[in-house]
Amino acid sequence: MTKTEFVSSDSIRAAFSAAMSAMYRNEVPAYGTLMSLVAKVNEEVLAENPGMRQRLAETDTLDRISEERHGAIRLGTAQELSTIRRVFAVMGMHPVSYYDLSTAGVPVHSTAFRPVGDAALKLNPFRIFTSLLRLDLVRDEQLRADAAEVLSKRKIFTDGALELLDKAEEQGGLDRDDASRFVEEVLQTFRWHDKAIVSAEMYRRLHDAHRLVADVVSFRGPHINHLTPRTLDIDEVQRRMPGEGISPKAIVEGPPTRQCPILLRQTSFKALEEAVAFEDGKGGWRSGSHTARFGEIEQRGVALTPKGRALYDRLLNETRERCRPAADGSNAAEYEAALADVFKAFPDDWNAIRKAGLGYFSYSFTPAGEKADRTGMDLETAIANGLVQFDPITYEDFLPVSAAGIFQSNLGDDATQEFVASPNQRMFERDLGASVLDEFAHYAAIMQASIDRCLGDGRLAAAAE
Repeated sequence: MTKTEFVSSDSIRAAFSAAMSAMYRNEVPAYGTLMSLVAKVNEEVLAENPGMRQRLAETDTLDRISEERHGAIRLGTAQELSTIRRVFAVMGMHPVSYYDLSTAGVPVHSTAFRPVGDAALKLNPFRIFTSLLRLDLVRDEQLRADAAEVLSKRKIFTDGALELLDKAEEQGGLDRDDASRFVEEVLQTFRWHDKAIVSAEMYRRLHDAHRLVADVVSFRGPHINHLTPRTLDIDEVQRRMPGEGISPKAIVEGPPTRQCPILLRQTSFKALEEAVAFEDGKGGWRSGSHTARFGEIEQRGVALTPKGRALYDRLLNETRERCRPAADGSNAAEYEAALADVFKAFPDDWNAIRKAGLGYFSYSFTPAGEKADRTGMDLETAIANGLVQFDPITYEDFLPVSAAGIFQSNLGDDATQEFVASPNQRMFERDLGASVLDEFAHYAAIMQASIDRCLGDGRLAAAAE
């Protein structure tokens, strides 16, 4: 009997990422325009910085940048969340970190499903930022009950997707034909539907509580609400978007422009107002509209240690105390000036960041270091002598304040219920059916493994702290 040859989870993820991108480009043409703009800017940056191109090629990250995407979905029930966890597991994507967006007035908590191994990330670093609606934060008790009833009746996965999911788990993988079918069946969960599953009156009630509540509850499934390419110069993309007929949000979320990028910077074009039909209660349909889907761009920097993240959070809070960005962008210049001024306290030099223990780096021998006699030499001496080099470890995750800022700017600035910060990781992990990976421990392990490789032949005396 011939042994079944399974398709790798990395290959399934790459196929799904490509299919998702093609679908979204068809559904939201402005996304295609954005992709072309990002590709052009990235190529210009690399042409002007041959050293950057060479180092990205040497670290196997040059090819992945053009393929890099993340998307976002919003789910309504614990069952939907636990099932999507199983679906993404088939694609080699695992839940990393817990995000409480109620801290920024959005009634969801979230995780990011993504690959975690170095080889898997280099092959295809596709991520899905996945949020679960917090109906417990909605004050209106009757609205909570009505929304829960609507959500309990919907089915966001096709029968084919569920059958193939069970098959993948039972036999430990999928063959080529089943993997192809799996991608197509799961893709249906993320498609846009222009017919709501609630009446116009119910939609209004949900919308008045919070636009995101209406977006989650009112439709057959969790349509992908954005896809995000990675750029090497987010400020330039932001500057050029209007010339491409795309209206950007007022400010870039995250840290300011820097020589040494940290964490994550994000911007987006404003959400589309799309035609939607609502049930009229008489067997017919009533015309309306809904605003939710948009395009986003990101620029990624070095992952920060707990010490670095604490400094980042403190400086961001200080900036917002000095100038909180207005939803309409009226004080964008003032906010950006305050951000740049306050963040002067964060070192903007790779070695200074490293020595201060603010960021995670991957260590490796230089060509000279491979040949040199390093007997008795410690790591810092080897670095000073040009025998060991260090590269920033890319931040693969997200920032809750930035995510909420993107959500809010694309959901409108109408008055809605204010939500008090209410983190509940235990409840989220219970609904997820698994624990989330701690991002700091993960990055620390990657850095330590690189140090161990340098120490492996016994010719370096000590590891970096």
